[in-house]
Amino acid sequence: MCKTAILLATHNGECWINEQLRTILSQQHTKISLFVSDDMSSDSTLNIISMVAKANKNTQVMPQDLRFGSAAQNFFRLIRDVNLEQYSYIALADQDDVWFPNKLSRAIEIIQSKNLDGYSSNIIALWENGSKKLINKAQSQQKYDYMFESAGPGCTFVLSQKLALDLQSFLRSNYQDCKAIALHDWFAYAFARSKGYEWFIDPNPGMLYRQHGQNAVGANIGLKAFINRAKTLNQGWYIEQISLMAKILGYRDQAPIRKIVRLNFLDRLYLVTHAHQFRRRLRDQLAFAVFILFLARKQ
Repeated sequence: MCKTAILLATHNGECWINEQLRTILSQQHTKISLFVSDDMSSDSTLNIISMVAKANKNTQVMPQDLRFGSAAQNFFRLIRDVNLEQYSYIALADQDDVWFPNKLSRAIEIIQSKNLDGYSSNIIALWENGSKKLINKAQSQQKYDYMFESAGPGCTFVLSQKLALDLQSFLRSNYQDCKAIALHDWFAYAFARSKGYEWFIDPNPGMLYRQHGQNAVGANIGLKAFINRAKTLNQGWYIEQISLMAKILGYRDQAPIRKIVRLNFLDRLYLVTHAHQFRRRLRDQLAFAVFILFLARKQ
């Protein structure tokens, strides 16, 4: 069985952490070590994970040194600080999901059979009333999609040792620059694709993805979610993150980045007519084109 390190970031997750830990520790056909970094929870999350760690030798709670303030920075801490060299695969985990028993074994089998470095998958969104919906993230990857979106939720990510160690080294060397990164999963995907690593998005869902009021991002379903995302885009956050990651990862001279930063008439024309290269889903390609048409030029 392959040795897999699971990196779990927590913060005030007492409502869900027990079930998530149970499903992680029950993974089939893989030898796991679970590393948990708690971001100064004010509820009983730390007590729960500490008790589980006492009962399970393969579970380790990282020292609580300082407040990270976001899931992204908490995950970056895990990737930087855990000794990943002894593991064949590294998986990321949120505190509030439900993993299917074969989530990891399927991911590892696909990585091995396709000679991949990165894996993510579809998910099944789960609401508090029990309703469920498949969230499809497995559209065909596009030439530049990594510059503009993630490969799905980070809680589905499984990385090869080679990719994980490369990412770890990069985060250690660029610690200060990466403090402003808002989404660890998008960054990890952009890092992998921009460095030439092979990535696969599995259409088969491996977990239930809880939807509740404390989601850091969520499944982006429904009118309310759409409006919230639109407000965030309009405030400039999206362009800032695109530009920041391009600068840190060394592809800011690529045509899509140069044009979205400059954004004259010809740049808009290029971005609109090449939107199919920037997002995987047709709906998102159309939304991106509209966004570019009405995006105010930065003075």
